[in-house]
Amino acid sequence: MFTSKEGQAIPQVTFRTRQGDQWVDVTTDELFSNKTVVVFSLPGAFTPTCSSSHLPRYNELASVFAAHGVDDILCVSVNDTFVMNAWKADQDAENITFIPDGNGEFTKGMGMLVQKNDLGFGDRSWRYSMLVKNGVVTKMFIENDEPGDPFNVSDADTMLNYIAPDHKLQESVTIFTKPGCPFCAKAKQNLIDKGLQFEEVILGKDATTVSLRAVSGRSTVPQVFIGGKHIGGSEELEAYLG
Repeated sequence: MFTSKEGQAIPQVTFRTRQGDQWVDVTTDELFSNKTVVVFSLPGAFTPTCSSSHLPRYNELASVFAAHGVDDILCVSVNDTFVMNAWKADQDAENITFIPDGNGEFTKGMGMLVQKNDLGFGDRSWRYSMLVKNGVVTKMFIENDEPGDPFNVSDADTMLNYIAPDHKLQESVTIFTKPGCPFCAKAKQNLIDKGLQFEEVILGKDATTVSLRAVSGRSTVPQVFIGGKHIGGSEELEAYLG
């Protein structure tokens, strides 16, 4: 059974990070002092739930957290800095600060270090999230102590609902584009002008024309989806947004 650390100070740890070609030590004091910080911790970089759900949603909602007073969002994992840097690049997660707790000191201090020897992982972090204000834990969401890798309460939406319960999230927006397409540029600008965040899927890089036909029934770009609904191209988007 895991114990919440609400009301307690976070562990004092120095993290060994690699920035460019230099080793840079980063302390918990630098990360948390006089700041409001959201932390989410997970079993490992590049692992399925961490890569498909946990990290991407925090990255997606980073600007919303910032609008509600959060200074930084930290992703903590018992991995070395090279692995964490590679994962950040792979995920295009520029809105998140990746913290390599390679020796598990921070995770152990939080009482969240677990053995995953059955997977060949060794010691790793249990999945949890927390809100930290000036180095003191004000709220923790800890996944239930049960077999497997539960992921029910440490997600970004649960944390955001705690911080800003009255905030209404916009529907998810995805736009399929290709480089050099003027209609794609027009559609993206229209979304920006309306203050809408969106995910861009670039043909030839992130997807193929086959993928586009499969989901939209069309081969032309742009193709825009909002809240699971296919809106269409640039002119259809303009009409939809009014």
